[in-house]
This record gives sequence, C-alpha cells and structure tokens, in this order.
Amino acid sequence: MRLLKVATCNLNQWAMDFDCNLKYIKESIAEAKAGGAKIRLGPELEITGYGCEDHFLELDTVSHAWDCLKELLLGDWTDGILCSFGMPVIKDSERYNCQVLCLDRKIIMIRPKMWLANDGNYRELRWFTAWKQKENLEDFHLPSEISEALSQTTVPFGYGYVQFLDTAVAAEVCEELFTPLPPHAELALNGVEVFMNASGSHHQLRKLDLRLRAFISATHTRGGVYMYSNHQGCDGGRLYYDGCSCVVVNGDMVAQGSQFSPKDVEMVFAQIDLDAVASLRSSVSSFQEQASCKAKVSKVFVPYKLCQSFNLQISLSSPLKIKYHSPEEEIALGPACWLWDYLRRSGASGFLLPLSGGADSSSVAAIVGSMCQLVVKEIANGDEQVKADAIRIGHYTDGQFPTDSKEFAKRIFYTVFMGSENSSEATTTRAKVLADEIGSWHLNVSIDGVVSSLISLFQTLTGKRPRYKVDGGSNIENLGLQNIQARVRMVLAFMLASLLPWVHNKPGFYLVLGSSNVDEGLRGYLTKYDCSSADINPIGSISKMDLRTFLKWAAIHLGYSSLAEIEAAPPTAELEPIRSNYSQLDEVDMGMTYDELSVYGRLRKIFRCGPVSMFKNLCYKWGTKLTPAEVADKVKYFFKYYSINRHKMTVLTPSYHAESYSPEDNRFDLRQFLYNVRWPYQFRKIDELVNELDGDRVAITKSTDGEKVNVTADGGMGVVAAGSGDPSAGF
Repeated sequence: MRLLKVATCNLNQWAMDFDCNLKYIKESIAEAKAGGAKIRLGPELEITGYGCEDHFLELDTVSHAWDCLKELLLGDWTDGILCSFGMPVIKDSERYNCQVLCLDRKIIMIRPKMWLANDGNYRELRWFTAWKQKENLEDFHLPSEISEALSQTTVPFGYGYVQFLDTAVAAEVCEELFTPLPPHAELALNGVEVFMNASGSHHQLRKLDLRLRAFISATHTRGGVYMYSNHQGCDGGRLYYDGCSCVVVNGDMVAQGSQFSPKDVEMVFAQIDLDAVASLRSSVSSFQEQASCKAKVSKVFVPYKLCQSFNLQISLSSPLKIKYHSPEEEIALGPACWLWDYLRRSGASGFLLPLSGGADSSSVAAIVGSMCQLVVKEIANGDEQVKADAIRIGHYTDGQFPTDSKEFAKRIFYTVFMGSENSSEATTTRAKVLADEIGSWHLNVSIDGVVSSLISLFQTLTGKRPRYKVDGGSNIENLGLQNIQARVRMVLAFMLASLLPWVHNKPGFYLVLGSSNVDEGLRGYLTKYDCSSADINPIGSISKMDLRTFLKWAAIHLGYSSLAEIEAAPPTAELEPIRSNYSQLDEVDMGMTYDELSVYGRLRKIFRCGPVSMFKNLCYKWGTKLTPAEVADKVKYFFKYYSINRHKMTVLTPSYHAESYSPEDNRFDLRQFLYNVRWPYQFRKIDELVNELDGDRVAITKSTDGEKVNVTADGGMGVVAAGSGDPSAGF
C-alpha cells in the first residue's frame, strides 16, 4: 500500500490585504502539518486574493506576492510538505495566473494557467495571458531578491507534472477542469495520480452540483485523487466564494468542507491508498490502450517520498454522502456570510434596513437574522476569531460576548418602517412583528410631513400642486408623487444610519441595506435613488419566486413565523392611495408577472436571446396558452421597459451575486469596492522605505557636514478608519 495524507482548505482571503492572506495561509499550513498531511493545497491566487481585478495590472501586486512567497520559503512552512500557492507571475513581458509548487524551502515548479475564465463574472483575459506552450517546460529566472534569498536561480515553468519517487502530482487550475479537453485526461494517461485544483469559484443558487459532478467525472473512469481548494467568503466584491473544498478518489467523495461558514480557515483532510488508483487504471482495458500511445507531458523529477507504507494505525478515508443545501438554505446562509464579511471588514457597527413589511425587505431582515444566528452558533462552537469580531462590532465589555441571536441583533441591526398616508395597517404591523422576532431595534416613522413640505415647496415655485391618478391627476403627477416618497425614504435611511449610533452613544456608522430583487432590477421596477439605493444589497441577484419560497422555509427553520403571512400577501409598493375600488399591486404596475420576468431574464442573459429569438422560444414555451400575437406583445413590452430603465442598472446598489441573469452593470474600473482602509502591508512597506531613505539621508549628511544629525523616522502612519468622521471614509 502507498498511504498518502492530503489536506485542502477553504480560506477567507481579502483582495489586496497581504497580511491577512499570509496569516491564513500560514494557519492552514500549520494545521495541515499538524494533521500529518504531505500535500497542502490552497485556493487560486490565494496570496493576493482572487478579486484584485485591475489591481493585477499593477506591478506592486506581483512584487508583494513574491515578498509573501519569500517569507513562506525562508521559514519552515514548507519543510516536509508539498505546498501549492496561487499568485500572479510575470515571465518576460507576460503576466500569468500561476500555481507555485514548493517543498523544503525550494520552488520545484511554476504552473501557469492555460485556460482562463473569461465569461460571466470572470475577466481573467483582461489581466492574465493564457500559457500556450505545452511541449516543454522552460527555465524561469526568479526575481533577483528571491533568488538571492533562496539560493535558487531558475525554476521549471510551464505545463507539466512533478514525479516523486512514489507518485506523480500535477496542478489543474479552476477553469481548466471545465474545458472540453481538460488537462487531467492527458495527465492521467502519463501516470499522474494526484490532481490539485486551486479555484476561485463563486456561489450561485443550484450551482454546486455542477462543480462536484465535474470532480467525480474526472476520476470515475480514469482513476486518481482529485483535490479541490476554494476561497470561502467575500474578498471585496459582489461575489461570495462558497468553499466546499473536497477530495475525490476514483469517483467517490471522501472528504468535503462546508459551503457556507464564517470561519477564516477550514481544513479538509483525506487519508488515501494510491494503490487503489493504480488498481483501477490497470483493470480498465481502454485506459491501458490509450496510455500506451499517449502524448508525452514534461515532468520535473523530485527524489522525495510522499507516501507511507502499510500501517494499521492509519485509518483510510471512506466514501461519504455529498452534502447539498436546498436553494432556501443557500439564500439563508450565502448572503448571511457575505453580510458578515462586509460588516466586520468595512469598519461599520451594524446594518440599517428600511423594513416595509413586504416580501423583499422582510427577506433581507430574515437574512440578517440568519447571520446573527450563525455568529452565535460559531461562537458556541469555539471560533475565537468570530467571537473577537462580534465583541468588537457589538461593543461588548467586561468579558461579555453574544450568546443569543436576538440580543446580538438588537446591538447591530436597526429596522425602520417609513410609513406614509398610503401605508396600510397590515404592513405596519407585519414589519413590527418581524422586527420583534429577529430582535432588531425598530422604529416606526411617518414621512407625510416631509413629503407634504416638498409638495408645498413645489407649489410655491410653480403654482401647481400634483395629484394622484385616483384623485384625478395625470400619469406624470402620479409617478412624481410616488417618487417623492421613495426618495425621501432613501435620505431618511442614510441619515438614521449615520446618526442613530451617535444617539445611542455607539461609535461608527451603520451600513444601509437595499432590498430590490433581481427581477425588479431587470424590469427597472424601482425608483432611481430611492430606498433601493443603499450600501449593499443581499438579495439583488435573487428572483422574486426564490424569495417567496425562502420566506415560507424561513418561517419554520429560522423561527420567524410572521414571514408566512408576509409571503402570502400580494406584493405592493404602497405609494398610491388605497381606495375601496383600487389597491396598487406590483404585477399590475409592471404589466407582467414575476414568473414571466424570470423567464425573460434567463432567455436574455443565459441563452443570449435578442427580441426575435426570445419571441421564437416563447412561442414554443407558451404556445399552448397564448397566440403568437400575444407572445409578441409580451416580448415587445418587456424589451421596451428593459431598455427604458437600463440606465438604473449603472447606479444599482452593489448586490450579492446569486443568479446568472443579473442585469447589474459593472463595466469599467474593475476593482473591488470593499478595502481594508489601513492597507497594512502596503503602508508598512512605505514606512520601511521611508526609514531606509531617512537612514541614507543621515549617512549623506554626516559624510558631507561631518556633524551628527538626529532624524526622527518612527514609521508612524495616520490612517483614517471607516466611520471615523471623515465623510470620504467608509460607505
């Protein structure tokens, strides 16, 4: 038997925060070594963070990554364990997305990514070049400061694998697995038994099964050990990376990490017998025949043993049942973890939500409640980092910490019902009951006085007073009066978010949460700069239909029973007066149902349909209940309002990404919008340079004047933290 223990991990990296990233990498290696692993795999671009986007174009980013790698190699981190680190590397004049394979304080190979992710949320071709030279490994000359520190001048660079004394190991980076001709097929025929896939894969509802089936398929007929590592958390953008690092052996899942978790480091171990891989391959005739005439792949030989021999004290990992979450659980957990990362990394002290008592804002409130439950649960499980963050954000003193989710919510979550003369008693009550169930600090505010003052000001300026349509006004007047209410709510929400902490003697500020769903964004059924304009929006890429099923689930599983009544109520904006013969309804206003909007969205984005091809598809889909003329009217109506309201997408609140037909616009300056405002690694490097330059200045002064000069260079740096009083800091 050839027994091999491997470790892969979920890491919550933060784009451009090199100190944070290096800390978690070291923790993962320490845990891997303590667990007896001989291979440690981390996620794609783990040293920099995956979401650096246009920061990858900066030479600083590449330079800092080399500095971090040097620190790892100069210490004992790689002693006795093969580590694969993800980072950008510049070779000649090209920038590559690479896995750097290290062992015993040496770089043994650099594997550049050959097939780049360049669709949907990914634009890797904007920042990296795909490696196209498959024939031979090339010599890569290490940067001078690295080669001097490591006493190593060159390293093999390119497509290939590492041949050890007892097995062969290769990297296959993220997107490469999903290509029509994935590298692992060819590598398996060349004798590679262990595949390491470093990934940066985001959460999307109902997506995980596609990913896991790819791992299983890769090894089911070819045999092999497939290790997968992923980021987990929000690293500074709209995406939540959903972990689920795992190990698959010969088509069986033998180890699986969590998909959603507030942990910063989660290790996944597997103890495997590589002879099982060899046995499977030798028993498949077609594998033997194809291997006998394979195309040769370059290799690096390392005279080192990774495996142990037969040992009864070692327990082998057995196949296990794959853990999947339902879509309702995904909505409860994914956005909740995303919100937690924003809260703890933004410098904010909590969230403020305009809570209308409707389905959308109630979904957001339930997700915040889920976040509070997750935090309390993780603290009870002994996670000291989550505990420290919760103590800091909740301003606990005297050794206290959160033990009850409702008590924690009261400290970090404000909800505000901003009612008008058009609000019903039912929605007012629903908002209050839900706030009580979650534990938020709730306000009931009337905006009628502010709205009336604005209308009176308009009348003073123009001599005219607009009326609602039900009172005889025109469509223009009706829309204008609705928009005034909506925009007043936005102004009030941001005022309360900034000043309520001051009122309650709390430091910092609160983040305003938006609550527009993906279908309303697609249709443009929202007022520009109303309370849909917020700091972040956890449901902005979730469909109305999924939210409704989530509400029914959450009423039971999260313990917020009032959500069942909220889900059953017809959606309404409550921006027009209620009359005995008229009540404003969303689907009537939009001229289409939420079900129809989901269909339009998927055809437009996922299936890339223009108006004509959408019409043809819907003639088949709806032909049994609608005539072609009726289908045509619906398609034309959708594209009319999609086009009219597309401008709203350029200012849409940054939203959690959960649906592939999201219409959110994000085109030009591709950098994240959540930073560590202290830039600890970079600012420290500046301070070090200042100290060096000041030392040079002292030496120059002494040599020219012959006098001793005292220079103060303490490296201090005044950094404005978010919410510290500078209106440009934070959100």
